[in-house]
Amino acid sequence: MEPSPIRWTSASCSHAGRVREVNEDACLEQPGRGLWAVADGMGGHALGEFASRLAIRCLADLPPPQNLKQYVALAQERLQAANQRLRGEAVRRDVQLIGTTIAALLVVQRECACLWAGDSRIYLYRNGRLRQLTRDHSEVEEARSRRARNADDTLHLPPSNVITRALGAQETLEIDCERLDVLDGDVFLLCSDGLSNEVAHAAIEHALLPGNCMQAAQELLDLALDHGGRDNITAVVVRAEDLYSPDRTVMHPVL
Repeated sequence: MEPSPIRWTSASCSHAGRVREVNEDACLEQPGRGLWAVADGMGGHALGEFASRLAIRCLADLPPPQNLKQYVALAQERLQAANQRLRGEAVRRDVQLIGTTIAALLVVQRECACLWAGDSRIYLYRNGRLRQLTRDHSEVEEARSRRARNADDTLHLPPSNVITRALGAQETLEIDCERLDVLDGDVFLLCSDGLSNEVAHAAIEHALLPGNCMQAAQELLDLALDHGGRDNITAVVVRAEDLYSPDRTVMHPVL
């Protein structure tokens, strides 16, 4: 495969938060392979931690892809296998559920794909505007969709922590996929709900504006902690630089 025309930089931060003793989040950061992910484990303490790390490990050693379609197919195959492993582990340990959300960003050349199940999110900051690329698989989001379809303002929202999809939750895992072209200067944020539940849209936008991945990841983590830190918090910030963009600023040496 030809060398990528995009230079990728990234940074990640993760914290147990101010309430939980164990961090059941896990993340993956492989800019050289065009692969990033966040997983938020469920099942309590060691079980949630086991689930999130299993999901991350199943993606961490994906073989080099020929194209984005193949990369997505390989990732989905690995996640389906992780789903079965978690279900089998729950039976073996005689517990109701060992599960985890997953949100992954995969890149080949100038194309990328977002894969997700659950309420961990992927955002895109582009041209001064923040957009949520994923749609939460949660009872809250389903209630909002019903309200929008029915133009009904009387519907009551269910608890915010009830999700409708996750690895380990159902026999057959449904994974959503969104594809888009990458532009120079794009900044992506992958995060667990411990961040998105605590930090406002405008604050996320402000943190991503400078395009400094490490600074943004740390700022978002600090904001989530300042706002209560009631859950585990994970942020992965990813920036694209198109080496062949005509808009790039080029420095010429002084003769």
